[in-house]
Parts: sequence; structure tokens; C-alpha cells
Amino acid sequence: MTKNLPDNVPNNSAVLFYQLEDGSSRIQVRLEDKTVRLSQIQIAELFQTSKQNTSLHINNIFEEQELAETATVKEYLTVQTEGGRHVQRKIAFYSLDIIMSVGYRVKSHRGAQFRRWATERLREYPIQAVETRTGV
Repeated sequence: MTKNLPDNVPNNSAVLFYQLEDGSSRIQVRLEDKTVRLSQIQIAELFQTSKQNTSLHINNIFEEQELAETATVKEYLTVQTEGGRHVQRKIAFYSLDIIMSVGYRVKSHRGAQFRRWATERLREYPIQAVETRTGV
């Protein structure tokens, strides 16, 4: 099965590639409307877990009302080649908020790396904000 870029990529979006530190994966990242968007398969690859596990976490995020589905999911029409035929499918892409929430729930080495990275960034942010405001 060959996957192509979605046909309906808006003008205000860009597609970049994120290479994992260990070089094990290269993930296509969609930037649009001031957020990053990944599919469930891409989120699973990012955190080295299964698509089923990713789906479970996303469903729990919505059921627990941590985030609203309407505000964090956008569907894109993609064209895939399956058995020599071109098939159009709608693929859900999830915003950075969902990606971060899944990252905090995943029990994997990559999930732990993500949590450490996110915690470091969150600790740095208040210090940088104070330094910027005070000119220190």
C-alpha cells in the first residue's frame, strides 16, 4: 500500500519531516493553523506503540473530556494505492494537544523520553518569560 499526501492540503499549511533522535523513524508532520497535526499511525510511530494503543488513549481523552474532539481533530481526504487501484479515504489528523496528551499516557521508552522533554520545556518556559519581561 502506497500513501500519498492528502489532496486537500490548505494553502496555510506545510508538510515537514521530523527525524527521531535515534534515526529509527522519519515522520511526516503537518503544520497548519498554528498547530502540528499527526495521524494515529504517526502518533503511534512517534511514541513507539501500537495504533490500537494510540486509539485507546485518544478515545479515553475524549471520554474523560480532557479535550474536545471537534477542536482537536481534522479529517483530510487521502488517495492510497491498494492492489493497483486508487482509493480515497478520510484520515483523521490530531492536533498538538492530542499528541501531547497521548505522550503523557503512553507507557514506552519513547513516551518516557517525551515526558522528560516536555517537562524540561515546561520548566524552562516560566524562567524565559520572566527573563524576557524583566530584561534579565
